[in-house]
Amino acid sequence: MATPVLLQQAAPAPSGDDGPVPVPAALADLLPAGGLRRGSAVSVQDDAGLLLALACGAGRTAGAEQWYAAVGLPELGLLAATGYGIDPGRLLLVDAPGRQWPEVLAALAGAVEVILLRPSGTVAPQLAARLGAVLRRTGCVLLVAGAWPGAELRLSVRESHWVGLGDGYGLLAGRQARVLVEGRGAAARGRTARLWLPDEHGVVRAMTAAELAAELADEATGAGVAAGTGAVVGMGTGMGTVTVEAAPGPAAVGVGLGEQPGDAVGRGRLTAV
Repeated sequence: MATPVLLQQAAPAPSGDDGPVPVPAALADLLPAGGLRRGSAVSVQDDAGLLLALACGAGRTAGAEQWYAAVGLPELGLLAATGYGIDPGRLLLVDAPGRQWPEVLAALAGAVEVILLRPSGTVAPQLAARLGAVLRRTGCVLLVAGAWPGAELRLSVRESHWVGLGDGYGLLAGRQARVLVEGRGAAARGRTARLWLPDEHGVVRAMTAAELAAELADEATGAGVAAGTGAVVGMGTGMGTVTVEAAPGPAAVGVGLGEQPGDAVGRGRLTAV
């Protein structure tokens, strides 16, 4: 693992822009600031696709100078991240920081604008407060896979299902999800939206009125869909083409980040539940 000094030299300093870090438009409508406030920590509960979707807007909007880091996420698929618009050439990876993850995070916060983190173990409120001071000083945004004491925003997928898969063999074309945003201040009341996460073109967007109506019609007729939060060998976020074999039924298990870094296309069996 690189030392903190080397990590600080690995990427240029953040741009110093005072505005929020951009996110896809569909998510911006859910966030009080219309983006991720610089220097803030955001908790994303148990959903790899939502974590990558939050990060991807910055790279697509801010241009080629955007830098990211992923800490404690060895299963992160590089092709999956690329599909969401994250340049792998500007993504720093620290797969196994161990107990030194706070020191690694503090060093990276001065070098990149967005950090994706899975802490090793429960984070004490005192430690979160100290690292929060580092984030505010540097303007770095922290996206945490899991709980984070004092997180400004908490995002979760309350329900989701994949489309494009019929009985037997088929292709997963996209994922529809209901996303909930909660938090402090203006986000205290919570907001929800139905989104493609992503659609068949790899785009994170809001569902149209016609798509919502079609979804309600499918539910009324009992049409089967692939749903859940299990694991499929492959990226499991809907980007690219994932070939699956499914047993007939109303629901099946589905999504993960990929078993190895770089996995984006995989094959697995979806078992009806």
